Amino acid sequence: MSENTLHIKNMVCDRCIRVVKEDLSKLGLKIYSVELGKAEVDRQPDEEMLQKIKVTLEKEGFELMSDKKTRIVSAIKTEIIKLTRDESNDQKLKFSEYISSKLNHDYSYISNLFSELEGTTIEKFAINQKIEYIKELIIYDELSLNEISYKLGYSSVQYLSSQFKKVTGLTPTDFKRLYNRRHK
Repeated sequence: MSENTLHIKNMVCDRCIRVVKEDLSKLGLKIYSVELGKAEVDRQPDEEMLQKIKVTLEKEGFELMSDKKTRIVSAIKTEIIKLTRDESNDQKLKFSEYISSKLNHDYSYISNLFSELEGTTIEKFAINQKIEYIKELIIYDELSLNEISYKLGYSSVQYLSSQFKKVTGLTPTDFKRLYNRRHK
């Protein structure tokens, strides 16, 4: 990583990327690239500029990170979010191998660091990300549960439903019914 890379916490979607680009541009920074969790700018910001960046990003719900461990945990989250939502994702690859290869660290180190800083396991975080995505897909009402199950690499609709209920307390059908009642 170059000294011109800003590590940014809480970036989770394309809208986040757009907002960060706009905010950094308004501060007069030339931006080479912005992706989930980081932005590459033309120069190493001085302390005054770093403070302006920090304040600007915090107004949007983001956080500038400087600690290496925090950056690694943020990168783990980013990779999990990408993996969960990636249409071309090869679900055959073992989760631990995928994360290790993306971060160039041993999985046990990554797993322990994540648990230490987040108070939960990588696996639970990944499951929660999947469940949040399943909720979105249910709300969009474009795919059947069978299609959602296949898309996210579940072995069956029953397994998806079981995991969904364990996390949310509702079956996917009950969730959809409740959502529709509240939003119609």
